[in-house]
Amino acid sequence: MDNINWGIIGCGNVTEKKSGQAYNKIHHSRLVAVMRRNAAKAADYAARHNVSRWYDDADKLLSDPEVNAVSVATPPVNHLEYAIAALKKGLGVYVEKPVTRNAQEAQAMADAVKQYNGKLTVAHYRRALPMFLYVKELLDNKTIGDVRTVQIRMWKSLRPDLIANSETNWRVLPELSGGGYFHDLAPHQLDLMLYYFGEPEKYQGYSLNQSKATPADDHVCGEIIFKNGVVVNGSWSFNVAESETVDSCEIIGTKGRITFPIFGTTVSWRNTYEEQTVNFTHPEHIQQPMIEKIVHYFQGKGPNPCPIEEAVTLMKILDAFTA
Repeated sequence: MDNINWGIIGCGNVTEKKSGQAYNKIHHSRLVAVMRRNAAKAADYAARHNVSRWYDDADKLLSDPEVNAVSVATPPVNHLEYAIAALKKGLGVYVEKPVTRNAQEAQAMADAVKQYNGKLTVAHYRRALPMFLYVKELLDNKTIGDVRTVQIRMWKSLRPDLIANSETNWRVLPELSGGGYFHDLAPHQLDLMLYYFGEPEKYQGYSLNQSKATPADDHVCGEIIFKNGVVVNGSWSFNVAESETVDSCEIIGTKGRITFPIFGTTVSWRNTYEEQTVNFTHPEHIQQPMIEKIVHYFQGKGPNPCPIEEAVTLMKILDAFTA
């Protein structure tokens, strides 16, 4: 593929700012078609974003002769079906996170990528943001020595401010999302752990529904031990007071620590000799750096920035934490 002509399946809120407009701002990339089951909303999206064609049927978008790459941005319940359908047609595929509802579905997607010799990338787009690349550079340079432990805390109220508005709150319907807010937000955090520390050796956890406010568990705890000896502990609660909300990742090493929020813009670190705080400004369209890497991958000019195999591992961890 020289030019990547995108179609979006599921042009909802997540595509309004984070990704949809980015496709047209990358060299040799453009958004040519969108799909949503609600025809009026699909037409409205296309009109507002100057997209030439819209559909209310995914099969029609997948059969569009101009489309050669697809973004699957529906709720997770549909990810596997649409990804396989696109792979069968030889299209490049970009799948929103969580990649599926569970590890079994993720493995089925990985098997389909192999079966159809396809190209598929998962939307763990923090891997491409300067802020998190800076943290990786600090780790690679051993700025805080050898990493010993990581402490992740995400405590939010019953209606987290990080969650996009939707007509139905499908994120807390496990049959649609795989779980609750943990499944929506924790993939960003745990994927960074895989990106930073490599292959895990073992993991375990537990979850429960404390508030009973939704059908999904709202409190999750888990631990990962990586093959390099790094231990990650995580605590997620989505039923605390507004005054007690927190988003924190602390990486502790033999010479100091790095602290940053996964959904913020500031990295602070200190070691034996110095300390710094660095502020970042995320791109207007936060997925644009990742999409640029995907365009290069689909063109055969670069590696896959987030392969499905790594997302399978992530989903196994989510399953272990919430089983």
